Amino acid sequence: MKIAILVGLFPPKWLAGTEIATYHLAEHLTQRGHEVHVITSQDEGLPELSKEKGFYIHRIAWPKIRIVGAITFWTKICLKIQKIKPDIVHAQSLPTSIPAWASKKHLKIPYVVWGQGSDIYLPGSFIRMAYKTILKNADAVLALTEDMKQRMLEISNRDISVVPNGIGLEQFNIKSGEKKKGNSKTIIFVGRLHPVKGVSYLIEAMAIVHRGMADAKLILVGDGTERSRLEKLVEKLDLNGCIQFTGQVQQERIPTMLQQADLFALPSLSESFGIVNLEAMAAGLPIVATNVGGIPDIVVEGVNGYLVNAKRPSEIADRIIMLLWNDKIREEISVNNMEKAKLYAWDIVAGKVEKEYQMAIRRSMDIEITNLRRMH
Repeated sequence: MKIAILVGLFPPKWLAGTEIATYHLAEHLTQRGHEVHVITSQDEGLPELSKEKGFYIHRIAWPKIRIVGAITFWTKICLKIQKIKPDIVHAQSLPTSIPAWASKKHLKIPYVVWGQGSDIYLPGSFIRMAYKTILKNADAVLALTEDMKQRMLEISNRDISVVPNGIGLEQFNIKSGEKKKGNSKTIIFVGRLHPVKGVSYLIEAMAIVHRGMADAKLILVGDGTERSRLEKLVEKLDLNGCIQFTGQVQQERIPTMLQQADLFALPSLSESFGIVNLEAMAAGLPIVATNVGGIPDIVVEGVNGYLVNAKRPSEIADRIIMLLWNDKIREEISVNNMEKAKLYAWDIVAGKVEKEYQMAIRRSMDIEITNLRRMH
C-alpha cells in the first residue's frame, strides 16, 4: 500500500506529541511493508526530499501569511499528492485534512482523519467551519480517546474509531518489580512549562509533601513560557532545595530520567492524550494525574495510578504522599503499568491504523461502484 501522511510539523525540529507519533507511525507502517510518504512543512536547513527509516519525507515551503499562506500550503500539498499517487491519504489533524478532502474530490483518493488534540479542543474559527464537511466525507475517522471521540461526534455524527498513540517500548529496559536505588523519593514531571500544564499546582502540592517528607524531590523536565514565574513560586515557597528545573532535554534521555524516579505527576488543566503517561507506565512509574480530557482513558484509578481534580494542590499532595509512603502499592502499580504499556506498542497501534486504511479503501471502492451503477 502507498500511503501519504499529512502533518503540519515534523522532527527533528518539532518534538511535541503529534510530531513524535507521526514519525513512529511512519516508521512502523514502513516495517509492515508499506511505502510511506510524510508531507510536512519546510524547516530551514533541511532538504525538500529525504528518506529516513525507510520512509520518505517531503518538506514544503509556504509563505507565513495568514489565510493566503495556508491556502498556498494546502495547494502545494495537493500537487504533491497528485505526483505521489498514494492509495490513501492520512491527515494527522483536522486542519491538515483540507488538502486530503480536496484530493478525494479531484483525484478520487480516499482519506483518513486522525484527531490529535488541539485541533479538536482548541479549533480556530475559520477551520471550524470546514470541520463538518471534512469529517462527513472522510472514509475513516480516528480519535485518540473516548473524550475526543465525543467532541468530534458533536461536529459530525458518524462512525469514529478510537485508536491511541503508541510508544517505543524498546527504550525501556527496566525489570519488573526492580526497586529504585537510594532512600530519597523522587517525583517527576515531563512536559512544556505552560499554564495549561498546571505545574504551579504541583509546586504548591510539593510544599505540602515536603512538610511530611523532607527528602522528597520534584524534577521538572521541560521548558516554556512559565519557567520564570514557576522559579519565582519555588523561591517564594522556600522549595529551592527540593525542586529542580532541568530545562529541555533530548528525547532519548527521557526514559532513563523516568526510570530513576519513583512517581510521575501530570497536573494538566486540559490534556488531549498525554503520551508521556505511556512513557511513565513503560518505566514502571505510578501516575498521579488530573481527571481531564483523555487522561482517564489511560490512568485507571487504583490500577495504574490515581486521578485528582485539576487546580487542587491538596489532592495532588495527598495522593503523592500516600504512594511514596506505601512501597507495596507502588510496586503493584509498577508491575501493572509495565504490563499495560505493552498494549500501546507502536507495532500494535500501526496494525490498527493499517486495518482502518484497508476498510477505508474498501468503503471508497464500494461507493464508487454504487455511483457507477446509478449512472448506468
